[in-house]
Amino acid sequence: MNAIADETTRLLETAARAAKAAAAELARAPRPAKDQALTAAAAALRARAPEILAANQADLAAAESDLTPAFRDRLTLTPARIEAMAKGLEEVAALPDPVGRVLAEWTRPNGLVIRRVAQPIGVIGMIYESRPNVTADAAALCLKSGNAVILRGGSESTRSAGAIHACLVEGLRAAGLPETVVQVAPTSDRAFVGAMLAAAGLIDLIVPRGGKGLVTRVMQEARVPVLAHAEGLCHTYVHAAADPEMARRILANAKMRRTGICGATETLLIDEAIAPSLLPLLVADLRALGCDFRADARARAIVPDLPPATEQDFATEWLDAVLSVKVVDGVADALAHIRRFGSEHTEAIVTEDAEAARAFLDGLDSAVGLWNASTQFCDGGEFGFGAEIGIATGRLHARGPVGLEQLCTYRYQVIGTGQVRD
Repeated sequence: MNAIADETTRLLETAARAAKAAAAELARAPRPAKDQALTAAAAALRARAPEILAANQADLAAAESDLTPAFRDRLTLTPARIEAMAKGLEEVAALPDPVGRVLAEWTRPNGLVIRRVAQPIGVIGMIYESRPNVTADAAALCLKSGNAVILRGGSESTRSAGAIHACLVEGLRAAGLPETVVQVAPTSDRAFVGAMLAAAGLIDLIVPRGGKGLVTRVMQEARVPVLAHAEGLCHTYVHAAADPEMARRILANAKMRRTGICGATETLLIDEAIAPSLLPLLVADLRALGCDFRADARARAIVPDLPPATEQDFATEWLDAVLSVKVVDGVADALAHIRRFGSEHTEAIVTEDAEAARAFLDGLDSAVGLWNASTQFCDGGEFGFGAEIGIATGRLHARGPVGLEQLCTYRYQVIGTGQVRD
């Protein structure tokens, strides 16, 4: 057992040292080289789409038969999803280079000019589950922001991730950049995750993207700084002044467009004043789309055949076609429920009352708040970031979709004319 652990640690150290050397070279790389790597990788994704789909089919065939539909959806690649990955790489290439940006500049009374300048973080360790597309998204953002990355995806997506990684390496090679800028874990052994978490001094930042179990383990064990992505227990609040048709469109999309993503709405909060007329319509809409429910007593008084909700239901990120429902008494009550049960990810209000919307948005602690829009817009691509490495729900460094700017730190440059300190 110790021999296996020692070998896993050796593999991690070899990968991390190669990544560190690559990161030092990449940090000085001009924008055209980074952009060429991304566009060439996008072309490779399109050219190798049949190979990627075949690898994905092998992953799906090898996956356990009891996978939930939402998990299987996250694991599945289609021609449209491969094209979306390729477009994502091209969109990242088209974005401004975040490295070297002057974030602030000021002059001190003694004449010293002080600049705060953006620079890469260094080596990113990305730990994620089931979603093969994260391989391309994370690699693109790390590459463009000057960071090397070690990708450790779920064992169920090993073949898919390997096929996508081959396209990324092809892009790096075409641009004359080190192939070790983007590496995938050389083993699917779970011990490799532990080695990554212990790699202080070799990995500069860990980004976990997955379920509660993964994120909890990372937060408990990591000796490397972590950019946390907690549960996506998102709420849509239908205020008394909501436009009913708008509320129906938004909720159907927020819940059912893709139920397995972290931006999917898991709880509907609806004002008592509008619930008698609107809740039956919302339930009928979602039932027609295959949704099930867990509802509080006030909601069940309006729609009696709704299954009853427990407190645990309101604390559950379903990641499936299940919606918790609660009737509330205005903005303050909705906010109180969100503070008690939410994960500080994404919340939305549907209302024509601007004052109520401002009170809701200002009262949130969550990373993202929306007014009259679906929670599924919490996404790096939809924010104009090209892609995202995850949704940060912590309080430090970054919050919400993590794109290029959030993968940079900064340093100071101080320019003098011979000043000495008294």
